[in-house]
This record gives sequence, structure tokens and C-alpha cells, in this order.
Amino acid sequence: MYPVPRVSAEHLAARRRQIVDAARRCFLREGFHRTSMQDVIAEAGLSVGAVYRYFPSKNDLINAIAEEAVSGAGEVLAGLARHDPPLPLVEALDRVLTYVETQLGADGVLRIAIQVWGEAQRDPALAAFVAEKYTGFRSQFGLLVRRAQQAGELPAGTDPDAIAAALFALVPGWFTQRILTGGPDRRTYLAGVRALLGATPLD
Repeated sequence: MYPVPRVSAEHLAARRRQIVDAARRCFLREGFHRTSMQDVIAEAGLSVGAVYRYFPSKNDLINAIAEEAVSGAGEVLAGLARHDPPLPLVEALDRVLTYVETQLGADGVLRIAIQVWGEAQRDPALAAFVAEKYTGFRSQFGLLVRRAQQAGELPAGTDPDAIAAALFALVPGWFTQRILTGGPDRRTYLAGVRALLGATPLD
């Protein structure tokens, strides 16, 4: 008998990437419900078995893409929470929105994120995933707020969790407007936030 050739981890990762990218293109073009696994298989240019080996169902593909849609933002927030010295809150928000802006293109993950929100209304497992991730984002904003309190930017007696929830809401509030209406641009939006908060404009 001949030995079965071993497949490298790099090959497996590349094949998985190929399938996820194909699924994302299909979902952006047709939406979750109008896209079938056969559509993804055709888009990827792979065999049925090759695709199902990695993703047994369309829901598995949706979950993988949802994970990608939020992972980059989580990394940015974690980096901001470690920044020394602590950044002013509006500057931290500016850096988050700067990252978000890179994901707003026609093939950006944020257009998928809006579909994920809708799908989460009917899929309890996806809803739990979204709730977990977004709760984590709020917690990271909470770290930023607590550091702002320690730095004297905010009064010590303010509720950091309440402020964190409001700050977090500013992120999807902006990119949803951008996707649905085309505006406002990031600088205009941040100017409005600074005016509301009474913050000093950045140069």
C-alpha cells in the first residue's frame, strides 16, 4: 500500500480561506437566504466534498463569517485598552472608527454584519454568538472609560458601564448610517460627538 500524502496546515488554511471568501461574495451578492451551498461550491470552484469537509452547513459558513466580522474590531479595542498613557475617549473612538472605515467597502465585513443581525433574530445559536461578542465590546469600552476616570477625564462618580454602552452604540450607529445613506463621513460624525460631549477638537 502507498502512504496517504499528508496535507499541510497551510494548505488546509488556504482551502478554508477560499471557501469563506467565496461564501462572503455570494452572501454580499444575494443575501443569506437566497444563497445555497451549491452557489458557494460553484463560486469556490471546488468539489462538494471539499466544501462540506470544512463547512457541513450554510449556518457553519455564516458563523465563520460572523466571527471574522467582529474579530478585527476586538483586536483594535484590546489594543486601545492597553494604550499607555490612556487615550482621551473621543480619540479612542476616532481610532475605532478609523478601523471601521476600512471595512465599509462593497466587499467589507460590515455589510455582512448587518445581515448577521437579521439572521440572529431567527437563529438562537447565532444570536448567542452576537450577544457574547457585543457584550465583550462593551466590556472593552468599559476598560477605556475606567482608565479615563483614573486619568481625570471623567468624574469618578460616573457609571462606567452606562458610558461604555453609550460609546459602543456610537460605532454601529455611524457605520449603519454610512452603509444605508452614504454619510456622514467620519470627521463630520466625530465633530458631532465632540460637540455633544463638550470635548476639545483634535488638530
